[in-house]
Amino acid sequence: MTAVRPMTASDWPTVHSIFAAGIATGNATFEAEPPGWDAFDQSRVPDARLVACDEDERVIAWAAASRVSTREAYRGVIEHSIYVAPAARGTGAGRVLLDAFIETANTAGYWTIQSSIFPENVASLALHERAGFRTVGRRERIARMGYGPHEGRWRDTILIELRRDDETAGSVDR
Repeated sequence: MTAVRPMTASDWPTVHSIFAAGIATGNATFEAEPPGWDAFDQSRVPDARLVACDEDERVIAWAAASRVSTREAYRGVIEHSIYVAPAARGTGAGRVLLDAFIETANTAGYWTIQSSIFPENVASLALHERAGFRTVGRRERIARMGYGPHEGRWRDTILIELRRDDETAGSVDR
C-alpha cells in the first residue's frame, strides 16, 4: 500500500536520486541534472510538495510545484512535476501520489495545475489523462535538449492542465 505525506528536507537524497533517474531517461525534463536542495526548496511552493512511500516507508515517488508567475492574477496557477522511482513504475504509486497532489493543491487554493510533458512520455500522459487533466496543446520545437540521448535536438511538449471549476477556487490568499 502506498502512503503519501508531505516532503521534508530529509527526503532530499532519495528525491534527488529519483529526479536523476527521470532525467536519465531523456524524456522527463529539459534539466540536465537535479538542482541542490536549496535551489529546489526556493523554487517550489511549500504547500504542494509530497512524497509517496512504500510499505517500508521508503520514498518511491515525489511531486512538487512552482508558481508559473509572480503576478497576483496567477497566484492560483502552478506547474507541477511528478517522478516515480524506476522500481516503482507501474505499481499505481504515481496515481495515488497524483490524486493526493491534486487534493493538496485544491486545499491550498490553487485553481490550475499544469505541466509540460514530452510526447514520448506516454506513461505520464496516460496517468494525467486518467486523473482528469486535459491537453491544452502541443508546443512544437519549444526548446533544444542540452544533454543525453536527445542532445542538440529540438523537442516538443504537450501542455496539460487540470482546472478547478468551483466558486471557491482562488479564495485562499497567497
